[in-house]
Amino acid sequence: MTLASQRTRRLGHTFIQHTLEVPLDHGDPAGPAISIFAREIVRDGGEALPMLVYLQGGPGFPAARPTDLGGWLGPMLANYRVLLFDQRGTGRSARIDADTEFDAHTLSCLRADAICADAEALRQALGLQKWNLLGQSFGGFCITTYLSQYPNAVDRAFLTGGLPAVGVDVDDIYRATYTALGRRHEAFYQQFPWAQQRIREICAHLDASAELLPTGERLSSRRFRTIGIELGRGSGFDSLGYLLEEPFRTVRGEKKLRSDFLVDVGQRVSFAAAPLYAALHESIYAGPGRATEWSAQRVRAEMPGFEEDADPRSADKFYLTGEHIYPWQFEEDPALRPFAAVAQELAAKADFPELYDVRGLASTGAVAAAAVYLDDVFVPFAYSMNTAAMFRDLRPYVTNRFQHDGVRVDGAGIVAELQRLIDDH
Repeated sequence: MTLASQRTRRLGHTFIQHTLEVPLDHGDPAGPAISIFAREIVRDGGEALPMLVYLQGGPGFPAARPTDLGGWLGPMLANYRVLLFDQRGTGRSARIDADTEFDAHTLSCLRADAICADAEALRQALGLQKWNLLGQSFGGFCITTYLSQYPNAVDRAFLTGGLPAVGVDVDDIYRATYTALGRRHEAFYQQFPWAQQRIREICAHLDASAELLPTGERLSSRRFRTIGIELGRGSGFDSLGYLLEEPFRTVRGEKKLRSDFLVDVGQRVSFAAAPLYAALHESIYAGPGRATEWSAQRVRAEMPGFEEDADPRSADKFYLTGEHIYPWQFEEDPALRPFAAVAQELAAKADFPELYDVRGLASTGAVAAAAVYLDDVFVPFAYSMNTAAMFRDLRPYVTNRFQHDGVRVDGAGIVAELQRLIDDH
């Protein structure tokens, strides 16, 4: 595995682009190889600082392309060289989309264990004895896998909204996320009392009328309901409130959804920018001996307000859905249709390896700190705290000030608090 690096100068800092060839399947080193990419940022005079690797949320998203050094980057660059790592299948790390060749085996090699094996190969290629990790959401899941499998390779670990449910069945995880989203929904309805009736009105209209998105396909009520993912973000109440203010107009005597409303919704429900997120989502919870079998779809039927066939005109509760992926999305979203067959194979796959080793977490030499959000609708609070107790040394920062995207809202403040916890020996 040969490391290639190239230096440039941007934003008053040195940027170093690293590429490294690794096996597609780390269990088959002689098989096909892929190229992984990471962008290192070094402040002047910081060449000898320890390295901090940022693991992006997702799955299926590349690291950010910085146009400034604000947010969490600024304070971290004071103490570290920062490595922005494109997880395999994204960005410049052998991106997979509808225009590339892939099969179910290829996608099964894109989970946290393979991402961590790539990172470990890069650490060794850079000649570093240890480094440090920062992970948001799925990036925190990757950190938990990393510390499980390479307990002596990390000095400090920072997790934001990313303590996964370890040893918990996928169905129970989705029950918890639906329950948390239901509470969040009721809070939304209290702040915007008219929103519930507007959502019901839109869904009833979509069941009876053919409204087309700008991409040409009909918008179904069940697909419209997936915009509830916004409720898990800090500005989500206002974002949805503005969207729902005036969605209809009358055209030649016919009630229709406004074109600007359909443009906005179309962007929210399309996975064109990151189809891997949908294709991989349930597999991040899969373990040995248990296929996910479209868990989010199965579990919603038992959660009042989230049932797919709930009548928006008469159901006692009627909610939007959140960070849940359903098999019919691979039919209705043009961007996902090329992934339909492999997504079905992944949902039926029962021999994924275990991602987490509790013994590794208990023995790791790393000191960790984690921002845990009380109202997080993506990563259930109780399961996060259970996992926190499995680490040898994890210091939680528990807060209700933020939703799941807290690091986007106040990244500098959150990482400063995590650094304080770690420094407070």
